[in-house]
Amino acid sequence: MDLDFNNQTILITGGTGALGSMVTQLFSKYSPKVIIVTYRSESERSDTEKALRNQSDEHDGDKSRTEIKFVQVDLLNEDNVKALVEKVIDEFDQIHVLANIVGGFFGGKFVDEITLEEWDKMMNMNLKTAFLISKYVLKSMKKNQFGKIVHVSSASGKKASGRDSAYAASKAGLIRLVDSIKEEAKEFKININCILPTIIDTHANRLSMPSADYSGWVKPLDLARLIVFLCSENSKVINGEAIKTSGYA
Repeated sequence: MDLDFNNQTILITGGTGALGSMVTQLFSKYSPKVIIVTYRSESERSDTEKALRNQSDEHDGDKSRTEIKFVQVDLLNEDNVKALVEKVIDEFDQIHVLANIVGGFFGGKFVDEITLEEWDKMMNMNLKTAFLISKYVLKSMKKNQFGKIVHVSSASGKKASGRDSAYAASKAGLIRLVDSIKEEAKEFKININCILPTIIDTHANRLSMPSADYSGWVKPLDLARLIVFLCSENSKVINGEAIKTSGYA
């Protein structure tokens, strides 16, 4: 299926992590006008840039003219998020797509063992960031009567497994945020969805669970393909959904 992002501005938050880097690389294959990638780690940024160069070299006969800009920003700071979105709009007029890949995991403790700091960290990483970036991107999308937003929630947001209450609650909150925004934004022709992966097959997850069976874990590339599809016009009939993406787990 051909996906058309020609002349579009794509904003990918957390676009240099294990999943985010794959999303960035995949979007670049469809030649949007510009991809803005937020990042925290310089090493992840360097690795993503290298992967993009290698990808371009492999397809030298059909090089994309996509501009890729990396921006280091604190997505928990409202002023920073507002400034980021305003700068992108000032430079490129419109944000067509937001793929929000930011998030984190904490688990292994019973509720009565979790500190307030640990609880707040999950709410901030998984929910506050999604709220802030959605808030400011939506202002532009409403004005232009167009937009695609995809967030990464978790299967734990639908059903917790115990000793994951802070994480599960934050991801459940993200699902309800998507629900609410869908109702608020549907008249503006804005699609918003989220995906619900289980364990993603990343190097970090393999290191933390060395004796696990990786065969059923979801591959980052498979999730990236779904995210990019959900950001395309081919998926415009899908709106306000929390899509289970557990693969064979």
